[in-house]
Amino acid sequence: MNSHISDRILTVNQQIESACKHAGRTRDSVQLLAVSKTRSADEVRSAVAQGLTHFGENYLQEALDKIEALSDLELEWHFIGPIQSNKTRPIAEHFDWVHSVDRLKIGQRLSEQRPEGMEPLNICLQVNISREESKSGCDPNEAPALAKTLSELPGVRLRGLMAIPAATDDPAEQHRAFADLRQLLEQICSELPDLDTLSMGMSGDLIPAIEEGATIVRIGTALFGPRAPKPATTTD
Repeated sequence: MNSHISDRILTVNQQIESACKHAGRTRDSVQLLAVSKTRSADEVRSAVAQGLTHFGENYLQEALDKIEALSDLELEWHFIGPIQSNKTRPIAEHFDWVHSVDRLKIGQRLSEQRPEGMEPLNICLQVNISREESKSGCDPNEAPALAKTLSELPGVRLRGLMAIPAATDDPAEQHRAFADLRQLLEQICSELPDLDTLSMGMSGDLIPAIEEGATIVRIGTALFGPRAPKPATTTD
């Protein structure tokens, strides 16, 4: 396991390095976020042994169990999945970042429920950049006003934007969607100049994402390998 993940981490870091060089950027301008959803605590521990410290989770209870099991390690935990309003409290209490704030109600609840004494929770506004009906995220046209309101909440710190564009193998389409999100952030930064984060790009499109300005890439399969299929269910 360790040798496999070591090889994969090396390959991903080489891809990031190459994309940064092509875009005239420094390697340290891009954070590698290891998406550890469905992965065991032992798998995460193996990744930590290879130098990874930032992990993204989609499923709350699984994530909380993992955070507890790995509490002896200094890790940064990012929640990147859809958020139900009745699940915000444990997210506010246990995570360092939330990438999937897509409406004001979620931001308000995270702000109110962030425990006193903790640093403000870093959040990204999720934007439905491809305007897909099946995707979470606010409408791009609504993003500037929503970002302004989120930036004023006391318990959270708006860092930037996140998006999951429509899946495509067409490099031109990949670049277009990421460029749209970058341009939207640039527009919002005219009023909120402290925003510094573009969370975009996954295993299949991290290179165009970095070339268009990604500061966080969310990588799962390319680091941990294919996920095991869910066991088939049978009925008698």
